[in-house]
Amino acid sequence: MKEIIYIYHTNDLHSHFENWPKIDQFLSEKRKAHHPNDFYLTLDIGDHLDRSNIYTEGTLGIGNIELLNQANYDYVTIGNNEGITLSHDDLDTLYTNAQFGVIVSNFTDQFGNIPSWVLPYKIHTSPSGIRIGLVAATADFGIYYEKLGWHVQDPLERLKEVCAEIEGQVDIIICMSHLGISQDELMTQQIPQIDVILGAHTHHFFEEGKMSGNTLQAAAGKFGVYIGQVTIEYDHDKREVISKQAILYPTVDLLAPLDNDLKQKRWDEIGIRKLSTEAFQNPKKLKKDWFQRSDMSDFFGKALLAFTEADCAMFPAGILLTDLNKGVVTDENLHSLLPHPINPCVITLRGADLLEILELSKNEKWPHLEVKGLGFRGKYLGKMLFEHLVEDDNGDVYIREKLLHLEKVYKLATLDMFTFGYFFPSLKFAHKNYFMPELLRDVMKWYGKKQELIKN
Repeated sequence: MKEIIYIYHTNDLHSHFENWPKIDQFLSEKRKAHHPNDFYLTLDIGDHLDRSNIYTEGTLGIGNIELLNQANYDYVTIGNNEGITLSHDDLDTLYTNAQFGVIVSNFTDQFGNIPSWVLPYKIHTSPSGIRIGLVAATADFGIYYEKLGWHVQDPLERLKEVCAEIEGQVDIIICMSHLGISQDELMTQQIPQIDVILGAHTHHFFEEGKMSGNTLQAAAGKFGVYIGQVTIEYDHDKREVISKQAILYPTVDLLAPLDNDLKQKRWDEIGIRKLSTEAFQNPKKLKKDWFQRSDMSDFFGKALLAFTEADCAMFPAGILLTDLNKGVVTDENLHSLLPHPINPCVITLRGADLLEILELSKNEKWPHLEVKGLGFRGKYLGKMLFEHLVEDDNGDVYIREKLLHLEKVYKLATLDMFTFGYFFPSLKFAHKNYFMPELLRDVMKWYGKKQELIKN
């Protein structure tokens, strides 16, 4: 007897809920169309939530879990947006009411204990007796997880262990991989017993899958633009997989449900209501400017320095997305201003290294560079601004009004997006201290309250 197993998968939605009603309706219709004896699973491969969305921020991701419940997902894994943009306690309670399993093979607390909400793997048996081994791994943002009280094991080494453990107990192995396409390629070489890799993290997609040796790779891009479907044909007599196929369904081609706009509006209203709390009183209007210093950037620069207690600070003006009016500033206002899931960071550098950073920051292309990823949720990078680091007309550089010394060690406050080496290669290897779980808007809120108390 031969049987087809159907796997529906999504990944990297990043709280782009404009596509979610279509996805929910599509999955519901697919299930209804199946024969009662058909076996299927619905999986999400991480980064379903993104705190740049007001509904996600207002509910701290609980709203995302409710949507996954309503869409009848069977299993999910976590991406870095679930893992490192929430506090330890918020992640630890995120899945309390989940009606699906959370599989992460390479995730423990700082003491090596597997949290109660995590399954290191799952053997799911179909009604006809096919044993499907589900394993999963999330990307190794080790230092971030450590700051939050978690530990991420080496993904591929841990997957090797888990697959070896279950190999004799299962008929099919599916890996839910929030590791990225390069790691997935290595996985096909190092763990060939995996039948299907459902990929994520690097937002890649395969319209018809990709066979690498005996492993089928499937991935559905980002933002809910695609819904993936994998079909696995299994021969019960031979007890082996005889074919595997993958396809994608573009959500743009799907009809939106009649209540699509109402759902979008309701989610926004919930987020706005939950973020209506007063953050601080603003004594004057602060206007943004992406291409030069402004009252807003001066306020943020002072906030970043005060919060981190660094010697100087560097940040791009493009992170400041709105103005702040005089008077009451709410959490919603701060979220609109700084929606980025970006943490402050202090980097220890010699004066000579700071001079190199200063020179690189003068790149004339950067202000109008449209940045995607690295946690940045704005449009243009904007002018690179410095606080307490000044270059005079003679080319002399001063830190807190004292001449910079090449061999002296300084502490530079900046954004964690610059520590990956894309803009400033040397920062990738410098000593860093990340502030977590505080995001940039938390820094603004802290400083606004502090200034309010000083004036009162």
